[in-house]
Amino acid sequence: MNWSIFEGLLSGVNKYSTAFGRIWLSLVFIFRVLVYLVTAERVWSDDHKDFDCNTRQPGCSNVCFDEFFPVSHVRLWALQLILVTCPSLLVVMHVAYREAREKKHREVAGEDCGRLYPNTGKKRGGLWWTYVCSLVFKAGVDSIFLYVFHSLYPRYILPNVVKCHSAPCPNTVDCFISKPSEKNIFTLFMVITAAVCILLNLVELAYLVSKRCRECLAARKAWATNASSYKQDDLLSGDLIFLGSDTPPPLLPDGPSDHMKKTFL
Repeated sequence: MNWSIFEGLLSGVNKYSTAFGRIWLSLVFIFRVLVYLVTAERVWSDDHKDFDCNTRQPGCSNVCFDEFFPVSHVRLWALQLILVTCPSLLVVMHVAYREAREKKHREVAGEDCGRLYPNTGKKRGGLWWTYVCSLVFKAGVDSIFLYVFHSLYPRYILPNVVKCHSAPCPNTVDCFISKPSEKNIFTLFMVITAAVCILLNLVELAYLVSKRCRECLAARKAWATNASSYKQDDLLSGDLIFLGSDTPPPLLPDGPSDHMKKTFL
């Protein structure tokens, strides 16, 4: 599989990511994609050929291998990496959509018109929601695949010997996995890096949400301060009007009778 296309596309995500996002991207490419390409495919390349069972019954080895390895580690990791990196491409596509819309607006309204977006790559409005949803999706995909791996291979460990009694095996046979220790090391490495990626996604999500909450609180506080200052200015201006006028402000009548007379007249 050619991963250079994904590497070229995801390199543009660096410009629109936070510090946590850049760390996540580096971790994905250095410790997951490169390890997958350089070592994992070679380690699992002979898993079916070197899966031996102590029987000569035709088809027994194939059935036992399919029972214990319903899905290959390599194919699961490839699907996981594709699904994890796709949400980052949506962020790049959203920024490209903003830039195209800004360009079209300038062509229609002229170069001296106001901008639709002060900064097309700044996480505001819909782009903020796209980025947040991508973080949730990436963390969810990694969590689901960790659960799938744990369901297929308890504790993510491959045993040295597998007991198999499926037909057409004549009885319970022992099957031996090729290089189980080496495969366990790479499996645990991929699991740990996926867990670290989930942690980085959650930390970045908390950072973005807390930052937006602080901005909203600061905006409300500034609005409340401006509103109170406007009210004080209005009261002071009213007092100055009465102080600067020759006629005193209207007062209440001395008695209720005077008020009644004026009302009926």
